[in-house]
Amino acid sequence: MKITSVNVRVTDKEDSKMKGIASILLDDCFAIHDIRIIEGEKGLFIAMPSRKTPSGEYRDIAHPITPECRKMFEDAVLEEYNKQLNA
Repeated sequence: MKITSVNVRVTDKEDSKMKGIASILLDDCFAIHDIRIIEGEKGLFIAMPSRKTPSGEYRDIAHPITPECRKMFEDAVLEEYNKQLNA
């Protein structure tokens, strides 16, 4: 599996912890939208698309299974986010 495209939209709200929204394309044939870029206590991280359950909890709709895959997604999204900030 290869990430073939990453698009990031940086948010303008300076006081918000959400810094942007990303979409990725895998192998030029599968898209994942609404990946949130969040400023946490230890720096930036990504939050995968989620849905609120009837019990009020949020559950990921799509997410990486392995730590290596999550790192691959996070590295690609944050790299594009930083490019957008410096453009």
